[in-house]
Amino acid sequence: MVKDLFERIQNNKGPLGKWASQAEGYFVFPKLEGELGPRMQFAGKDVLNWSLNDYLGLANHPEVRKADADAAAQYGAAYPMGARMLSGHTKYHEQLENELAAFVMKESAYLLNFGYQGMVSIIDALVTKNDVIVYDVDAHACIIDGVRLHMGKRFTYKHNDLESMEKNLQRATKLAAENGGGILFITEGVFGMRGQQGKLKEIVAMKQKYNFRLLVDDAHGFGTLGATGAGAGEEQGVQDDIDVYFSTFAKSMANIGAFVAADKEIIDYLKYNLRSQMFAKALPMIQTIGSLKRLELLRNSSELKDKLWVIVNALQSGLRSRNFNIGDTNTCVTPVYLEGSVPEAMVMVNDLRENYGIFLSIVIYPVIPKGIILLRMTPTASHTLADIDETLTAFEAIREKLENGTYKEIASRTKVDLDA
Repeated sequence: MVKDLFERIQNNKGPLGKWASQAEGYFVFPKLEGELGPRMQFAGKDVLNWSLNDYLGLANHPEVRKADADAAAQYGAAYPMGARMLSGHTKYHEQLENELAAFVMKESAYLLNFGYQGMVSIIDALVTKNDVIVYDVDAHACIIDGVRLHMGKRFTYKHNDLESMEKNLQRATKLAAENGGGILFITEGVFGMRGQQGKLKEIVAMKQKYNFRLLVDDAHGFGTLGATGAGAGEEQGVQDDIDVYFSTFAKSMANIGAFVAADKEIIDYLKYNLRSQMFAKALPMIQTIGSLKRLELLRNSSELKDKLWVIVNALQSGLRSRNFNIGDTNTCVTPVYLEGSVPEAMVMVNDLRENYGIFLSIVIYPVIPKGIILLRMTPTASHTLADIDETLTAFEAIREKLENGTYKEIASRTKVDLDA
């Protein structure tokens, strides 16, 4: 007997979807209102916001806002119409690609409509069924989904673990040789949950022993790391050895879109084989021209990145000096690890938002292990030292309530259906 396709969906909402009735609209899919920045409104209250990926504070930069508005006035939201290969190609798309390639020190670049979609398609285009993929077990979902399209073999290595990397490269080398294929090694420049940089320098050194090509997703490194802001590869002195460099506009550039950069031969191949771009409408002119202005500001002024790191260093040193566990982050991403259950986490975040006016992202099981609460903070150049002081005071208060059982007691009186 054939089952109703929707029967599974009706009976199992998924590991996150099962919380929808209790969490939607507050803990997930919250509605932040007001002008983008550190101070916004949530549920009718003013909150200090640590959940925007606007690292350099460009979202409301007056020159950026003007560039976006001027492009919208001149071209509207639809221009250009059609895919790049047919009728959606403009001189501004070419200009942005050329400037991005120069900025990240690569020969050529190609624009992508979305980072997630782009990464999935890049992986799909780079490998055949005879090739082997080796990637970090903690890779972003876009990498995982791209790998899922691969019809050949793939191996995961323990997160940032050099011994595990080499072990899996040995396995990949043996299999690729048998198949007559090659090896694609994938890591992130910055891991967006824990804030660690990928071990790019050590991975590049392995190229002397193993024959592989390196793809780096540097979404959180672009604009924030390196002397010029060119990312984790520049920070670690190995940008030239990254074969395919990828980043999104959704972080430092405060925009929609992404790009991939590599040798011209590789980019020319991707232009004609990236299905997500070949069969999709071109990036609109508002985003394209707007990104040119953002890149100009990023390239010509170190003040934004310098201000960002003043805030990052003050926040992270303040947390460490108060004995908060922020792991081994060495980037802007600032995780705060606490011990507690999901119900305790929900009560704590409610307290933070309602009584302390602090809004931030909370990460719980199944994204991280049971019993751990991760408060993920994104410092930006728009934050102030006063914002940090306010936040540290609130964090000390909520930690005390977590440790003395206040949140546990409140949670026990609140209906939270763990089996929902």
